[in-house]
Amino acid sequence: MRGAIEATGDMALLQAMLDAEAALTRVRAALGLAPEEAAEAVAAVARADAFDLPGIAERARAGGNPVIPLVEDLRAAAGPHGDHMHKGATSQDILDTALMLIAHRALGAVLDDVERVVAGLTTLAAAHRDTPMAARTLTQQAVPTTFGLKAAGWRALAIDARDRLSAVRHALPAQLGGPAGTLERFGDRDIASAAPARFAAELGLVAPPLPWHVLRAPVADLAGALAFASGALGKLAADVLVLSRTEIGEVSEGVGGGSSSMPHKHNPVRATMIAAAARQVPALSAVLYASLAAEDERPPGAWHAEWQPLREALRLVAGAARDATELVAGLRVHPARMRANLAVAGTPGAAAVLVDRALEEK
Repeated sequence: MRGAIEATGDMALLQAMLDAEAALTRVRAALGLAPEEAAEAVAAVARADAFDLPGIAERARAGGNPVIPLVEDLRAAAGPHGDHMHKGATSQDILDTALMLIAHRALGAVLDDVERVVAGLTTLAAAHRDTPMAARTLTQQAVPTTFGLKAAGWRALAIDARDRLSAVRHALPAQLGGPAGTLERFGDRDIASAAPARFAAELGLVAPPLPWHVLRAPVADLAGALAFASGALGKLAADVLVLSRTEIGEVSEGVGGGSSSMPHKHNPVRATMIAAAARQVPALSAVLYASLAAEDERPPGAWHAEWQPLREALRLVAGAARDATELVAGLRVHPARMRANLAVAGTPGAAAVLVDRALEEK
């Protein structure tokens, strides 16, 4: 979780804004709108640890966003070349781009963890393709199934989460439109039309077809992928929490947590933390979806409402993915308890065949 906090924290946001400003100055220099020395000067001082973060946060209240005081401080730090920075952009361009950078950086680590979850579940499903256990519907035993089929289901959801997160990460766009999304501050039309793609390329982001100040599909798509990922991992956690109940005891966490008052307990802490994230991320995503209904060419409040829930959702999904890797790697399966708990007659049907088919998906 520390990595996720570092990737999405206030210092990370500050650095992402500085990266956006430095990239914009490089683009302006490449387009002949600023001297190369200006791009070098801005890049040399665009380091988050050289700025007063609490001071910027306090001064941000006056203008409603942190870009305004940051630009003042960055211009001062760049000396005589400071006048060449930020031109052509508006505050929302820099902040939107910074948030996309943060998401891109954080999702790299998340995807690595989800890939490890998929690999662990592949091993688990294959090892227990024929391990019989009770299937349960509406809380009651139904017919026999296999633990391998249950693990294959968890794996299928993890693959879906991986694919959705990967797709949205590779589609994250830069933002450059100027005060009203018309790029008028770049002057020449050919230069203005070339600037967004060059800006995106400098940052490793996608060039959008239009400025998206009030077209918040990128944020909504990211919100949906994060909510799905939290729920997909949450399904794994929910099943582990049920199956590890003392009365059932069919699985247990390899390294459980203790209790402050009951030393005999072996609590399923990893599954608990994943389940907690799965209950929070959809609510945070709802705030991000609500910002789709944004008025005019740049709205008051809609994009401002995204900053905190977006970063928190990224942190929660990152934490859930990390916890899921530990949960799957250390999960203890108890086949004898599964057989002892079977209170219904029958066979697992085609469960083993379904496991084999599911494992063909990469």
